Amino acid sequence: MTKLSVNINKIATLRNARGGDVPNLVKFAKDVQNFGAQGITIHPRPDQRHIRYQDARDLKPIVHTEYNIEGNPIKKFMDLVLEVQPTQVTLVPDAVDAITSNAGWDTIKHKDFLTEVITEFKNHGIRTSIFVDPVIEMIDGAKEVGTDRIELYTEEFAHQYSLGNEKAIQPYINCANRANELGIGINAGHDLSLENIAFFAKKIPNLLEVSIGHALIAESIYLGVDNVVNMYLNKLK
Repeated sequence: MTKLSVNINKIATLRNARGGDVPNLVKFAKDVQNFGAQGITIHPRPDQRHIRYQDARDLKPIVHTEYNIEGNPIKKFMDLVLEVQPTQVTLVPDAVDAITSNAGWDTIKHKDFLTEVITEFKNHGIRTSIFVDPVIEMIDGAKEVGTDRIELYTEEFAHQYSLGNEKAIQPYINCANRANELGIGINAGHDLSLENIAFFAKKIPNLLEVSIGHALIAESIYLGVDNVVNMYLNKLK
């Protein structure tokens, strides 16, 4: 069974928008694990506009499932990961000012850099994954840099699937097959949702983990609105 890791960045965004500690990030992480999620993902960025570096430390004692920290391996990020010692670190080549991740690594161009970073994390017992586009050459390059897993960047699939183009899954199947041949574990993430996750998971052989944040939080808000509105109405009777 594919594991679900819940990215809780959006909960931090909501908290930071108002100040204070509502919603409480640690409580949310505890709750989603109790509800059955098999992992917690965070993606701290240098400006700490959602997840703060201290959040990564505060979450460590309460994440009893898989703890995945994503980010661009600048020194500050690497120091944080080595301090916190999560289950997995996912390397993402996002720019400092990126709103969200928008491309995978060029594993050929950045071979030496990725090899150095991955070796450092693996020497400290942290499983490594790298964010990649669904391109066979990038999977071959991922093998060369020594990563334990890849995370397939699924935005293009999600967009095409919403337009009715189920054939958009094929590059992902091809890359998954190649990763399986090379002995690389397969994760996936970005714009996966209730609309497309079943189709994607059934088509990708040996999919180990999906990381879902924005869609899951948005869907949770909408699907819970009826219940909460009526709870308020009952309180006002």
